[in-house]
Amino acid sequence: MTGRLEGRTALVTGAAGGIGLAIARRLAADGARVAIADLQAERLAVALNQLPGTAVALVADISSEAGVDRMIAEAEERLGSLDILVNNAGVAEPIVRTVDQRLADWERVMDVNLRGTFLACRAFAARALPRRKPGAIVNIGSVAGLGGIPSSNGYGVSKAAIAHLTRNLACEWSAKGIRVNCVAPGYIEAPMSAEMFAESRVDRGRIEQRLPLRRLGAADEIASAVAFLVSDDASYVAGVVLPVDGGWCAYGGP
Repeated sequence: MTGRLEGRTALVTGAAGGIGLAIARRLAADGARVAIADLQAERLAVALNQLPGTAVALVADISSEAGVDRMIAEAEERLGSLDILVNNAGVAEPIVRTVDQRLADWERVMDVNLRGTFLACRAFAARALPRRKPGAIVNIGSVAGLGGIPSSNGYGVSKAAIAHLTRNLACEWSAKGIRVNCVAPGYIEAPMSAEMFAESRVDRGRIEQRLPLRRLGAADEIASAVAFLVSDDASYVAGVVLPVDGGWCAYGGP
């Protein structure tokens, strides 16, 4: 689209579909060579067909330290040194009363969302910092991490922690050339929200009525925000948590 990422390489996790794939498509359209990573090999292969021939697919479990280290190493082996990391992979727990929440479900959310993001940031920086070359990380948070939501003690809390991890890493790495920011999507037309609506866990109509824009967002709208943050247009932006939420966080009405 703009060519503003020409000559750069990017890794996007959780990119077998939905927001992750939209981000990968946008970065590729802006000129980056892209690696997409996901645990679901079959969906990943289908997703790869939607990207330019220079793109590569990596099957990876980001909740595993060894798995993340392999993922980063393989991405650099196949594309060259990475300039951009987008930590999009995430899962949610069943929405039930706190007293009924299973520890195993809570731990799985923390392992993928929080630990996976930390491990990927660390592995990326361990290779990027010695090169003294500018780089950019965008972590995908959520509006669920910016305000209290009943029965969201796994997903919401993990996303709140990702927001603070983003600030910490930005304070540590910005002077060394790695900018770290976070995009916090609201309700987006994507597989996770579609599943919640289908199972009647969330009332779509009530959500749309509460939104100042009166509609759910599109995955491409999240991708546009990410593309900005990893580009030189955002060269003075670091440690920001940017809600892309149709006004959800701004609305203070009943």
